[in-house]
Order: sequence, then C-alpha cells, then structure tokens
Amino acid sequence: MAVVKLDKKILKKPGNRLTSQRSLIFDIISKGGGHLAAAEIYARAWRKMPGISLSTVYRAISKFKELGLVEESHLCQEHHHYEALQNGGHFHLVCLGCGAVIEFEYPLIKRIRNEVAKARRFDIVNAEVNLSGYCSRCRC
Repeated sequence: MAVVKLDKKILKKPGNRLTSQRSLIFDIISKGGGHLAAAEIYARAWRKMPGISLSTVYRAISKFKELGLVEESHLCQEHHHYEALQNGGHFHLVCLGCGAVIEFEYPLIKRIRNEVAKARRFDIVNAEVNLSGYCSRCRC
C-alpha cells in the first residue's frame, strides 16, 4: 500500500499554514511505522523540538485529517491511532492481549469493496477493516 506524501502546496493554500511544527509532526506520522497514538507523536516531536505543546500536535493532526493526509483509527483501544493515509484498502489484525497491530491485505476484501461500490454506485476512496482477537503469543 502506498503512503500519501505530504504535499507542501496543500498546506500553503489560504487557510492553511506550513509551519516547522506541522512539518515535523507529519514526518513523525509518515515515517513512524504507523499506528501512533497522539502521546507518542508528541513525545517524538518534543525530543526533536523541545517546547512543542501537545495541543499543537492535536491541532496539526486535526488539520491533516481535514486535508485527507492522515487517518485516525480506534483499533479496539481506549485511544486513537494516527498514520499517513494509504491508498487502497486498510486492513488490521488487532491483538486484544498485547495490543499488536498487524496490517494485512486480502483479495476477497478488495473484491467486496469493488462489488459494493459498483452495486451501490458509490465512489469508495478508503476502506478500513479491523479484526480483533489474540495473536499466537497471547493465545497460550
């Protein structure tokens, strides 16, 4: 799955601003391996830019979501996770024991997505599937 690159032109349009904080936060999200909680994004940002506030992180995430650059997922936990939006389907296995998140692709899900779009005459731009259970380590 291809990750959407930050188009700095998007953040330079009227009403948007490309600040050093936003650029850093997006870099952390896009290069962070996905599924980062806001607290983790903040901690990583603070290590590179001491003094950055948690509210700045939340405002940047909100702007990125609004612009379609970042995706928010609940992933069966009490907080949300953020990652750069990926083209195509978005599928996760979520372990209820250790919290591991495993991304996967499965042709049947893509086929269902395409058939639903065609049957309902609906342009699907993103699909998210989260299946929760227990990984092989936690099953024991």
